[in-house]
Amino acid sequence: MTILLFLLGLLLIVKGGDWFLDGAVWIAEATGVPRFIIGATIVSLATTLPELTVSITGVIQGEVDLAVGNAVGSVTANLGLILGISVFCLPSVVNRKQFNLKALLMVSGAALLFLLCRGGSLPVIASLLLFVVFGVYLVNNIVDARAGMAEERKSHRRTVSHRQMYMKLGLFVVGIAAIVAGSQLLIKYGSELALLLGVPSSIIGVTMVAIGTSLPELVTTLTAIAKKEASMSVGNIIGANVIDLTMILPVCSAVSAASGDQLTIGLQTTTLDLPVCLGICLLAVLPPLIQGKFYRWQGALMLGMYGAYLAILFA
Repeated sequence: MTILLFLLGLLLIVKGGDWFLDGAVWIAEATGVPRFIIGATIVSLATTLPELTVSITGVIQGEVDLAVGNAVGSVTANLGLILGISVFCLPSVVNRKQFNLKALLMVSGAALLFLLCRGGSLPVIASLLLFVVFGVYLVNNIVDARAGMAEERKSHRRTVSHRQMYMKLGLFVVGIAAIVAGSQLLIKYGSELALLLGVPSSIIGVTMVAIGTSLPELVTTLTAIAKKEASMSVGNIIGANVIDLTMILPVCSAVSAASGDQLTIGLQTTTLDLPVCLGICLLAVLPPLIQGKFYRWQGALMLGMYGAYLAILFA
């Protein structure tokens, strides 16, 4: 029953994310917002909503190790597993103008998080530095979006019926509700599953929960591979990781501070999870930053590094 309820929580998060995303994108398009802005802001934020809700729910319910593990583990899974698959199957040339700053922001977020958490906690004031990186990311997206708005202005807003509008708004609300309910189930029964298996909740957080909440990115990547849209896959993963690194744990720190505590960062996170996360960030971005393209060997190396990381966790 514990496993079934855990999987139900996972299903609610994934489907809720789909419904929320569909509703959000439709609403934005119906109001005439350019598609580039939709992709750069709403889509990126929506695909990280599962990680955000799971981590905040974990902090509120006292499962801090699971919450922190999910936030860091999602980035490692996004790069080592999901981007690794994408690059191995579909190595591609990158658009440096669009890629370079976002890649550097991702590495900066990982490096800052590693440095700020070395003392075993993430103070609210210190975490504001991560919010600065997040702010730069958003501003960069808006600047890029404005550059691409000329073509979008040529298209007209779509005409919608009241019935269709209510259906999409309903989908949007139901998606949020499913994500919240799924997050509560995932945290509650994920921690129970850890106890049943005799595995620390921090390990459950960086593996099962992290991979589970990264399923929207995995689905996007597999779809992109099938359609040979490598740039969509890379952009989604890099953007989602910047948000994971620079928004989720600072928000968790603020939630924890509101209850009178600092966000505690466990020994496993400071000595293993964060160093691996930073290392795999560097492996993911250095070849395209230097050579302007991803390589198949790079994808294989990322998958191998992620496999080795899992082996160390469960050794």
